Amino acid sequence: MTIAEPPIAPGADAAEPDERRVRTALLSSLVGTTIEWYDFFLYATAASLVFNHAFFPDQSSFVGTMLSFATFAVGFVVRPIGGFVFGHIGDRIGRKRTLALTMLLMGGATALMGVLPTAAQIGVLAPILLLLLRMAQGFALGGEWAGAVLLAVEHSPARRRGFSGSVPQIGLALGLALGTGVFALLQVALPDEAFLSYGWRIAFLVSVVLVIFGVVVRLKAAETPAFEKVRADDQRSAVPVKEIFRPPVLKTTVLGMLSRWGEGAAFNTWGVFAISYATATLHFEKVPVLIVVTVSALLMAVLLPVSGMLVDRFGAKVVYGTGIAAYAAAVFPVFALFDTGSMVAYTVGMIVVFGVIHAWFYGAQGTLYASLFPTRIRYTGLSTVYQLSGVYASGLTPLILTALIAAGGNTPWLACGYLVATALISVIATLLLRPRALAEL
Repeated sequence: MTIAEPPIAPGADAAEPDERRVRTALLSSLVGTTIEWYDFFLYATAASLVFNHAFFPDQSSFVGTMLSFATFAVGFVVRPIGGFVFGHIGDRIGRKRTLALTMLLMGGATALMGVLPTAAQIGVLAPILLLLLRMAQGFALGGEWAGAVLLAVEHSPARRRGFSGSVPQIGLALGLALGTGVFALLQVALPDEAFLSYGWRIAFLVSVVLVIFGVVVRLKAAETPAFEKVRADDQRSAVPVKEIFRPPVLKTTVLGMLSRWGEGAAFNTWGVFAISYATATLHFEKVPVLIVVTVSALLMAVLLPVSGMLVDRFGAKVVYGTGIAAYAAAVFPVFALFDTGSMVAYTVGMIVVFGVIHAWFYGAQGTLYASLFPTRIRYTGLSTVYQLSGVYASGLTPLILTALIAAGGNTPWLACGYLVATALISVIATLLLRPRALAEL
């Protein structure tokens, strides 16, 4: 299925079609990533609030939460496989078609979660099916992020590639805000018993409508000029994954993965773990916590383009590295604010570290990683750096932090030390990266 681009009006400026292609590509990238991340992080929010009761009801609160986060982590384990598969397709067939396929797969898995029977209804089969659907989500997302970044960056003029690379990053913030916002709305609108019984399913079933809209928008985008040139010149790699793990590209791949450790740990600390920590350890009410996370994510969405503009001025490496360093400095003070037991202090901490600092470095990440690889293996390279590092940098974070807080006598300081260490590793790795100039993408 293809959707033709609108015809050019007679006498239109010759530059107009290119600008229109750029706008369409940016819109497609933003809408697609928003929907994909909404689907993916619905599970994260549900893991904190619902799934420990619905699918692991016979466990203690601590064990149920750990099991729920374990199935959350499985999605990250599967993501590299999706990254390799869809990266290969994206480097061989094209960015556009690959992205439509990832969205259909993600949407289908999310919608099926919305009708999945609970453990009370079908016993042990319920968590098994939940695990399989989570794996399907992870597989689909493995090919999404890199393709969305390339759709934006490879369509853009050199002077705006930093800004363009920040646009698909907005989708992560909007997707998280949409997911937590919908959960907060459902909890306000429904009694607790109704929410735990059927209300949470509504958030998952909404995905059907969103995915249909997203696929239509995505199919309107043209293939990127960079890929079209590689295809026309017959320069496509036969097996891209072999090249990224072979010298001299191997060094770039490893450094890129290490540079992402701090970012991955940061996002799943503030966007996922902080919800469970605030409700289970600090005993805050669920709805205010969800609202704080939603507001922080929306602020991040507003500030991400600012990060992109800074990339166009100072370079992706500088913006990303300084942002990660600022995050490292903020970890201990922010958890100290959390542990005052004040909802106001919790709100301030989340807004600073998640709304502002995370936007600082996350807006630069897509453009930075796109500049690490040549076009012929770029989709696979981005997918590998982002998704393979996601196993330890993102997926295991809630589990690790939960365990470290328990080991520390229900205090967060061991967990803070872990987060600072991951950030310092990221800063060092970023300093060692040698990205291409934006004009060469």
